[in-house]
Amino acid sequence: MTLSILTDDEIRALLENLTASELDVFLRQLQAALHEYSTGTQLSAIHQPERTSVYSATTGATTLFMPSVSPAGHGIKVITLTSPSTKTEVDAAAAADAPPVIRPTGAITLFSPQGAPIGILHASTLTAFRTALASVCLVNKRDNVRTLTVFGCGEQAYWHVRLSLLLRGSTIRHVNLINRRFSDNCRAILPRFYTIPHGVKQREGWHECQFGVLTPGYGEYGRLLEDHLAAADVIFCCTPSTEPLFDPAILTSSDARRKGRLIVAIGSYTPQMHEVPVELIWQATRPHEKHHHHHFHKHVTEGGVVVVDTLDGALKEAGELIEAGLEPTQLVELGELAMLRTMRLAEDKAASSPALEPAAASGSIPSLSTDVSHLDLSGNSNNNINPSFSSANLSIPSDIASTTTTDDTTTTTTTTTGSNDRPASLSSGSSRPKLGPRLLSAISTHAPKHSHHRSASQTSVATTSSSTADNASSISKKKQHQKDADRDHMARWLQAGNVIYKSVGLGIMDLTVGLAVIAHAKEKGVGSHVEGF
Repeated sequence: MTLSILTDDEIRALLENLTASELDVFLRQLQAALHEYSTGTQLSAIHQPERTSVYSATTGATTLFMPSVSPAGHGIKVITLTSPSTKTEVDAAAAADAPPVIRPTGAITLFSPQGAPIGILHASTLTAFRTALASVCLVNKRDNVRTLTVFGCGEQAYWHVRLSLLLRGSTIRHVNLINRRFSDNCRAILPRFYTIPHGVKQREGWHECQFGVLTPGYGEYGRLLEDHLAAADVIFCCTPSTEPLFDPAILTSSDARRKGRLIVAIGSYTPQMHEVPVELIWQATRPHEKHHHHHFHKHVTEGGVVVVDTLDGALKEAGELIEAGLEPTQLVELGELAMLRTMRLAEDKAASSPALEPAAASGSIPSLSTDVSHLDLSGNSNNNINPSFSSANLSIPSDIASTTTTDDTTTTTTTTTGSNDRPASLSSGSSRPKLGPRLLSAISTHAPKHSHHRSASQTSVATTSSSTADNASSISKKKQHQKDADRDHMARWLQAGNVIYKSVGLGIMDLTVGLAVIAHAKEKGVGSHVEGF
């Protein structure tokens, strides 16, 4: 077995030079892993224990231990960073005596499924990259991505912008960076974008993009902050803040709600930390009246849920969601959304194919490169990437093609991911992946309802058998009609509505992306590779 060792500089060089097609390989692998984690398609193979942490009073830093197991192998990340409390509780007089700030640093150790060590990777750049890679799963679904507003100027901020430019650079025209002070990171981040070769910028389509940095020291900070938030199509919050980063009124006003935005919050990771105002969380999850009030037509689509990377982690560690008092039914995992296009194609194939039984017998998987007219969530409408799901190495159960779509009420069960009481992110009432019941339930309350009225002649049927058949057919059509309406509403929400994504970090991300980095490094001849370790 070969042990691969990659330094932070080597990893950064590899990732900085990814092409769009190479990034797409990383993206697909992460989407598949998150999908398996959230839907429980491989219950015995996916295991995600809770992370543990240790605080050092000597260094003022917290060390996190994040294990994970997947069919591809298992691994653990150990990463150390300065605790937020040491940066906020030290007054100016004692600042000189405070321990030095430790930026996130550590290593990821990866093993084969049989336990053989296969990789040791520096964790700094890789952690920022994998977090951003998960976030752009949603960015890639948006209809309009012209203006990015970013809180923070560190590695997380850089990689969120960099991957957005790589995937959606042809439409992005403005990147507004906002930082609490003009720090070293603040000084360094713009040159990192400016020094990217012009040919790369042209190839990715953002050679005319304008960048700017805003700090409170600027005289018109308050006005420009509001302007940047109002203009944003995507807002990235990448700071370990212990208080909301902006006034909620800026985005909760009637005028602000006419524009759909994707808000990504990845910087806060403890119950005491907050980036997004709780009022925005309440607005995103508030049930709407069946009869729309007179302003409703001016507001963009709401989903009724907050997207999270992990249900368990978000409920225990996301300060905003804890303060908002959200229940599991108001959250949906990113993995439930990441593969929606694949799942919809399989359902359509199963529903329309007359040769359903032979397909089941052969265990074949339907072609996944077929176009979906009104639920194409692959994110390729506004960029040059046109991946084919049929060629991706995704872990999709073969029984997808042979299971008939039904609308019966499913029973919520638990999925083992490190604790026996994990709330199921997706109902496992059948053997194939389904859309999450929480998501469909929430979407259904926001989607328009359709009613069909029978005439008197239709209700008096001559024979009982034909009446039963007609009623069954009518009920089936009604259910399918409403199901399509719910999916249409969900598509509008993800593509153009107000979406909030909260990430606290997940070990399966490190494992999946780490293995992909090792494979890419071997292909490029980068790193140290010890044979027979």
